[in-house]
Amino acid sequence: MTEPFSEDHTLDPFDDEPMTGDLDLEDRRALRRVAGLSTELTDVTEVEYRKLRLERVVLVGVWTDGTAEEADNSLRELALLAETAGSEVLEGLVQRRHRPDPATYIGSGKAAELRDVVISTGADTVICDGELAPSQLRHLEETVQVKVIDRTALILDIFAQHAKSREGKAQVELAQLNYLLPRLRGWGGNLSRQVGGRAAGGVGIGGRGPGETKIELDRRRIRTRMAKLRRQIAEMGKSRDTKRGERRRNAVPAVAIAGYTNAGKSSLLNRLTGAGVLVENALFATLDPTVRRAETPGGRAYTLADTVGFVRHLPHQLVEAFRSTLEEVSDSGLILHVVDGSDADPEAQLDAVREVFREIGADKVPELVVINKADAADDLAIARLRRREPNSVVVSARTGQGIEELRAVIEERLPGLDAEVRVLLPYGRGDLVTQVHERGEVLAQEHQAEGTALHARVPADLAGELAPFEVAATTS
Repeated sequence: MTEPFSEDHTLDPFDDEPMTGDLDLEDRRALRRVAGLSTELTDVTEVEYRKLRLERVVLVGVWTDGTAEEADNSLRELALLAETAGSEVLEGLVQRRHRPDPATYIGSGKAAELRDVVISTGADTVICDGELAPSQLRHLEETVQVKVIDRTALILDIFAQHAKSREGKAQVELAQLNYLLPRLRGWGGNLSRQVGGRAAGGVGIGGRGPGETKIELDRRRIRTRMAKLRRQIAEMGKSRDTKRGERRRNAVPAVAIAGYTNAGKSSLLNRLTGAGVLVENALFATLDPTVRRAETPGGRAYTLADTVGFVRHLPHQLVEAFRSTLEEVSDSGLILHVVDGSDADPEAQLDAVREVFREIGADKVPELVVINKADAADDLAIARLRRREPNSVVVSARTGQGIEELRAVIEERLPGLDAEVRVLLPYGRGDLVTQVHERGEVLAQEHQAEGTALHARVPADLAGELAPFEVAATTS
């Protein structure tokens, strides 16, 4: 009989045994669409129309600033997103403009040209590389006569496909509803019908009136559902807060693995801990945070958290909905910022991730850049990245190159309890007493007439704040 897997039991994540991630990947691919077998009628209902059926798509982007290469890279990333969502990319077009057209995003003339491309390729969907206003979506749809979605809706659809946990599904649904609310519109005139009298609630005489239009009713239902989801997410976040508090009390340092989507964060977690989490060469394969125990070469325990990946122009709705999950990053003592060294523009990846760090308040957390996929990257590109990011380590999670060096650097950078202090804090400095309990290890505490006497081990920066209150050790 085999021994059950435990958190501190290290396995080789690259052996032949089936692991949790393999089973997750198999489950994700258990039901898949077979292209070309649809016999759907052209006249579809409003509900069916609103479903994202991304089968044969044409991509279109507007190049407003930067270089032509940056514009092409952005459209290539959109193509990867579309393929991850399960579609076949037929064509990609980029238009040079000073700013997107306020009516049709690309202008009426180019929209007519896009319609010709859609007809010639047989596409059923157009995906725009940006977030479009509701009026832009409507006008562009009227011109090209097929479904039009924007980058935000595409990313939300991928998240909906990959969400697995109850909390992840609730977070994605909240983001989708937040996106849908201002874009809700009728298909024809069906959402302009008014409801009054009994249909409005059965109030009868004295309660009849113009009532709510169908679209107003739908908006109210969406707002009610969003409020319920926010309450559920707040409740589900409490257990994670409890676990984080327990780790703080036990003085276990927390390290978060963060970075661009598909940079190899889950592979790195598997390599460092033998966690066996899902690894897939696809964007946003990981949505639910995974926390595992690890040890430094010197035997010091710490936790590693794998988090959701970021992307250029990550929808604000997702950042808000996943804020409770992203707290794993902002509450950590060290961030391993993983970047794909083989990417065409790794510098843009670094900038996009740091922009999200600022948005969630994680930009003050110590950061170690981990340049991954060294086995597939160009040596000149690696050298360029090392010059830009001197505080970095080059690794390959697939081959194991540089992993031991990374372990050693993590041990050096872990927030430690470097200083042992004996202080007498006045009762007016309860904030410092709280910090000592939260960030340090209290060895002894005594309430005296002058204040709170503490003997504790604390991080070096906190020891500096406590220095004015230090007292000499008493001998018994």
